[in-house]
Amino acid sequence: MEGVTNAAVREVLASYGPIGLVCTEFVRIAGEKISKPYLQRQVDRLPDVPLSVQVMGNDPELMAQAGRVVAEAGADVVDLNLGCPTANAARKGVGAALLKEPERLARLLGTMRGSVPGLLSAKLRAGFDTSDDALRNARLVEDAGLDYLAVHPRRRVDHYRGVADWRIIALVKRELRIPVIGNGDVWYASSALDMFEQTGCDAVMIGRPALRNPWIFRQLAELRAGREPYAPSGLDIAAHLRRLAEALVAREPGPGYSAIGPLKEQLNYLCRAVSDSAQLHRELLRKQSVADLLEAADETFGVLPEHRLDMSATPRPWASNASGVGVAPRALER
Repeated sequence: MEGVTNAAVREVLASYGPIGLVCTEFVRIAGEKISKPYLQRQVDRLPDVPLSVQVMGNDPELMAQAGRVVAEAGADVVDLNLGCPTANAARKGVGAALLKEPERLARLLGTMRGSVPGLLSAKLRAGFDTSDDALRNARLVEDAGLDYLAVHPRRRVDHYRGVADWRIIALVKRELRIPVIGNGDVWYASSALDMFEQTGCDAVMIGRPALRNPWIFRQLAELRAGREPYAPSGLDIAAHLRRLAEALVAREPGPGYSAIGPLKEQLNYLCRAVSDSAQLHRELLRKQSVADLLEAADETFGVLPEHRLDMSATPRPWASNASGVGVAPRALER
């Protein structure tokens, strides 16, 4: 979720429906020492939503120091990234690469647990090249004393291709005593209900699907309450982009900042919810200013017929159901 779930995006998404926890983009921990001011700035909390700050690195002492800093700065949870599948992460031995080094991983987990006050969690993939060690790695997390675990049941070599194997989530949940959060291929609100039922997980983490359909958390809450789920329109998409632009500008990092780049990143996901969207996507990406982009979005999304939108709470017959912004609230209470 690097580059697409900054504080402004989290703020807007959380305003649409109940989210039990919001998660930051991963924070890289590398070099010879940590930057305390930089880490403290990552703790950008919303008024009423708990915040998990995810850190990624492999130096036990640096990671322990970083975890303590963000916890003391107000993070509700410190989360360890054991899932990043990029080639760069693999070369540097961080993210999912740690899953193939159990002794190193155990030392990292134990050192962090000894330093981080409050809740400490990890998010891991099923494995690096194979999923054979998924349960072993999950047990390392539990044995180190972490409070809960999120599982994305793809291997590192899969990146985001194929289908997430929810059976791995079910296995980990069945064997561990700590809470287990499921993640992967939750493209519809009804998919979250299916994951709860099929895996027995304690909560569901929804990432990219929430960028594609920002109302998915509201829809899930409505489905669970037995109510008719909200059906967003093209006008809702256009209004969402305007809210994002306002939130991005309000949190402007400094002189010369433009929201055009981050807005185009969000469009990459929103356009996936529109059938036959390639031409629409290309036209919007040509816009060079925020004002021009928002005006074009009003014109294009505002007149879209309902049948071209795939933001329903349940899959439609023509829609594909393929696949950590927030966590749907369930048993995160401890």
